[in-house]
Amino acid sequence: MLRSCCVYSLGLLSVLVLIAGISLVLSNVFPHLIHSMVEKEVVLKNGTDSFEAWKDPPPPVYMQFYFFNLTNPLEVLQGDRPAVLEIGPYTYREYRPMEEVDFLDNGTKVAAVNPKTYIFLANMSAGPESDLIRTVNIPIVTVMEKFKDIPWVVNFISAYLRSSGEGLFTTRTVGELLWGYEDPFLKAVKTIRPELDDMVGLFYKANATNDGQYVFFTGEQNYTDFARVDTWNDERLLDWWSSDQCNMINGTNGAFFHPVVTKDETLAMFSSDLCRSLYATYVEDISVKGLPGYRFVPPSSVFANVTVNPDNAGFCVPAGNCLGSGVLNVSPCKQGAPVIMSSPHFYQADEKYVKGVFGMRPNKERHQTTIDIHPLTGIVLQAAKRLQINVLVEKISAFSQTGNVPTVVLPVVFLNESVVIDDASVKKLQVVIAKQNVVVNIPFILIGLGILMGVVFMVLICRQTGPESSAAERQPLLSS
Repeated sequence: MLRSCCVYSLGLLSVLVLIAGISLVLSNVFPHLIHSMVEKEVVLKNGTDSFEAWKDPPPPVYMQFYFFNLTNPLEVLQGDRPAVLEIGPYTYREYRPMEEVDFLDNGTKVAAVNPKTYIFLANMSAGPESDLIRTVNIPIVTVMEKFKDIPWVVNFISAYLRSSGEGLFTTRTVGELLWGYEDPFLKAVKTIRPELDDMVGLFYKANATNDGQYVFFTGEQNYTDFARVDTWNDERLLDWWSSDQCNMINGTNGAFFHPVVTKDETLAMFSSDLCRSLYATYVEDISVKGLPGYRFVPPSSVFANVTVNPDNAGFCVPAGNCLGSGVLNVSPCKQGAPVIMSSPHFYQADEKYVKGVFGMRPNKERHQTTIDIHPLTGIVLQAAKRLQINVLVEKISAFSQTGNVPTVVLPVVFLNESVVIDDASVKKLQVVIAKQNVVVNIPFILIGLGILMGVVFMVLICRQTGPESSAAERQPLLSS
């Protein structure tokens, strides 16, 4: 009797365990539990791994520059299409710690500046910083465009250019073009416009300096606000563009994202390099050093013209003066210099920009910006920010030095800022993933246990209900 009771108790228990396992699978209790735990742990707060990684990112960041050397300057002045040759990379190790960190509003926000320092890596570069590059003379083009309608300034500039022999194009070293040099033309202009800086460089004053103070949300109140920018230089709106929507500061700074990232969300980022916010969408699952991730990329709509994406009308400067798809006029935030930003080799831009310059070969693998994110923690596993700096070159009738140059968006340099998660961080994430797998699989373990207990129950039932042997059958076949 006691044996039968134990057998049936086992059967009942197997059913209960099986029901519990199935219920837990259907209700997603354990995945939600994991998400809730991570959401509470991923906060910018002293003592947390998230804060330490945010303050001093452990993975090495590399900045690579690829210059476009102009090979036919005389022909361009006569009206021919520019021909360029890509030279690079010139590689730098980038250090970007957060400094002047100050928690605000009871720990719900944190203020900081993010200085960036670049150290040249000769062993990862195509040549030394002393390599010469022929390119457009940005100071001259800028000043010509700014003062073309002021006759006496036009006469001053023209006289200087004739006497100095300078023109629309110049040859400078990689180091000068990047980090700055004293420009003789600007030095001359400074005699009549003292407020002008006679130093010029694509990243002049950008090495060992910061781009202003940020105030970030810590994620204390809402995990989706983790590392989101609240203000930049005390402002929540930019003032360069012609619509409030385009002037909005959205998302993070692109280095960190909130935990529990899903495939159907849009990740917003603010880039001071581009003077605007942008966004990225999911495209595919990937694996980085054995870690699972989601790949996000900025869709073509980010830089599409107004006919494709009407929301971009505010980026037309002046209002109504719109360029084609794939390029962005950033002159309002570059002191009036006719600088146009795009993806390298005009990837995803209108065909006219690609065909306008001989030597452009857009390629998705080399020129697309990508961000690979671990979906549970929001940690960036791998990323590559790829941008191209161009200059709008056109004939200005007031200056004979522009000759018959065609109107063209001329590429100067493209950059590839990349990072891959370091091995120490990989090991930490592997521990998190192992714990996640154990907890998430508890319902399936219960289902398996319930099935096993059910099998044991059936075996015991079969044994218990089998036919009993008679007394004669139990007698030995041979008796002594």
